[in-house]
Amino acid sequence: MADSDWPSAGPSPDELDAVFSVYEVREDGDRLLYYGEPLVAQERLVEELWPRFREAGYEMRLTNQVGEHVLVAEPNEVGVDGVPWTNIVLAVLTVCSTLWAGSMWYHARPFQDPASILQGWPFMLGIMTVLGVHEFGHYLASRYHGVRASLPYFIPIPISFIGTFGAVIKMKGRMPDRRALFDIGVSGPLAGLVATVLVTTVGLYLDPVSVPERVMNSDQTVQVEFGYPLLLQGLSALTGQPLEYPAGRAVNPVVIAGWVGMFVTFLNLIPVGQFDGGHLLRSLLGEAHERVTPFIPVTLFGLAGYLYFFDNVAGNAVVIWVFWGIFASVFSMAGSATPVSDDGLDDRRKVVGVLTILLGILCFHPVPIQVLQ
Repeated sequence: MADSDWPSAGPSPDELDAVFSVYEVREDGDRLLYYGEPLVAQERLVEELWPRFREAGYEMRLTNQVGEHVLVAEPNEVGVDGVPWTNIVLAVLTVCSTLWAGSMWYHARPFQDPASILQGWPFMLGIMTVLGVHEFGHYLASRYHGVRASLPYFIPIPISFIGTFGAVIKMKGRMPDRRALFDIGVSGPLAGLVATVLVTTVGLYLDPVSVPERVMNSDQTVQVEFGYPLLLQGLSALTGQPLEYPAGRAVNPVVIAGWVGMFVTFLNLIPVGQFDGGHLLRSLLGEAHERVTPFIPVTLFGLAGYLYFFDNVAGNAVVIWVFWGIFASVFSMAGSATPVSDDGLDDRRKVVGVLTILLGILCFHPVPIQVLQ
């Protein structure tokens, strides 16, 4: 193929010939396919060529198609393409499910009075704020570093006491370096924690909720006890607002929304795989993170075992850490994101990373919640 026949949008084959010998280039829609032979190891090839494709506006990966090596270059579009209907529908459903859960905390009776479900709006707003700010922290950091990422996907769970299983964004592009991996990983917890502190503080100043006699005297009533982490206890002390009330009164549900934000922050900072904590650990330690991550599931299982054998807590509190131990094991085996450039972090980011880990510890409680009959 003559040089004039090469597609003009991406890097020319001459720019690649030091590490990848190109013998054909095809256009597949908006993708470019470079067929050729690698002249160096794959890791070095990607490290050499990825920045060139990135500068030309493409995300690049090396594949093997029926025995042929192909560099696949796709446009690196970091914006939103069209109306994100899936994100919108899931967000609306999560608003509904958290509104329902919130109405339960306010002891409304939506089956008898459907309009009473709206009483749960402060709880819903608190939950959606802490989750949304967390995920948009990731999204904006991704946009800043030119890494493709989806808008947040909220996860509604109508039957749970908080109405949601959180929210996630989907990373679609390679991490250019450890700085980008760090910034994207740390931005969610820090942004979400700021929102959590504000929501919790507002909730502490709101009036407690009175528990109706019909609830107090019902055989169907389930008692939920929260373990308040040090950060929540500290906010209570700073504001002078209590977390415990006499029988018949309970903390305002907006405080529970703040508790959810702290619990989510701690869980996200578990340092394995694609968790935010996994991104932090990978960016801080480089490949040495692999010596640390196997101990994380063991620690969570150990905590569950300690609570079961040596502490008088409800079985559901033990199940929480068993579940997250299994989850952490799966994520640990799946591995973490691997940046193209593995240069170390600057001292400022290292300090921010350590402080973020400490803030995550302040959001921890060994018995976060117990459901008692």
